Amino acid sequence: MANAVTIQDINMAYETISHYVHTTPVFTNLTLDHLVGRKVFFKAENFQKTGSFKARGALNAVLALKSKNPYVKGVVTHSSGNHGEALAWASKIAQVECIVVVTKDTPKTKCQAIKGYGAELVFCQSPSDRKKTCDHISNEKNFPYVPTADHYDIIAGQGTIAVEFLKQVPELDAILVPVSGGGMASGIAIAAKAIKPNIKVFLIEPEGKMCELCLQTGTRLWSDPPKFLHTIADGLRLQPIGKLTWPIILDFVEKEVFSVTDEDIIKAMKFVFERLKLVIEPTSAIGVAAVMSERLAAMDTKMKNIGVILSGGNVDTDHLPWC
Repeated sequence: MANAVTIQDINMAYETISHYVHTTPVFTNLTLDHLVGRKVFFKAENFQKTGSFKARGALNAVLALKSKNPYVKGVVTHSSGNHGEALAWASKIAQVECIVVVTKDTPKTKCQAIKGYGAELVFCQSPSDRKKTCDHISNEKNFPYVPTADHYDIIAGQGTIAVEFLKQVPELDAILVPVSGGGMASGIAIAAKAIKPNIKVFLIEPEGKMCELCLQTGTRLWSDPPKFLHTIADGLRLQPIGKLTWPIILDFVEKEVFSVTDEDIIKAMKFVFERLKLVIEPTSAIGVAAVMSERLAAMDTKMKNIGVILSGGNVDTDHLPWC
């Protein structure tokens, strides 16, 4: 994968990781279907290994790294939690060490899970400090850095979600995907468009990320250090889309973007808890919020079958966002 990711890369990733990851179920809800006037299919990656879709990309990346360099001793990353858990789990499978840099306000449940998979935790003050700390450890230990999204093997691994989803629900007209760095969004877009060229892939963002402006102008927003958003969706706080994921997203996803508020996320999260009886985290609820939005209601009524990624279920039950 020198310059891009193809459907062949994603299919290869699927073969590589399928013995270790779950084929996650798809759920529907008649109440929501009647409410939005369309059929909605929820791909429940909250049931994935480590509790989120991140397991797919992390495992593909670590196994690819181990294949290229059998003598690699360990890996390092920084994470809001889910990628850290996933990389710790993947590293255990690959039998390499793992160090994860997190901020001091990372949910306790995610920190405990990272340590539970055998990784070492390193704490820093703020999201903007994570990369600097990570780089220092990488140089000191000679451990490759495995980013949460901006990595071709990560993208290919996350693209396996679409391969699986379209086998389960081939009639999908659109897939709605949460976006932070863009690993899942770019991987799903590549796979979905290769399998079903007329399908639409939409981004969902927390308010303030400005993806729609970026897509319509063809300009990627960037700052150094990267800007982080104030949102309860802790997995989506990164402002810029990744350098590698951006051109893929620009080519393959729709220019209309669903932007949701914290209030929308809380409403959606409660709906899923109460009606679908599923545990999801705020980052995961963003897709449900998009489905329930006025923007979807105003879209083409021929778009009848909507796929939504429930990206993770690692919620901190001691700090629910409505308590």
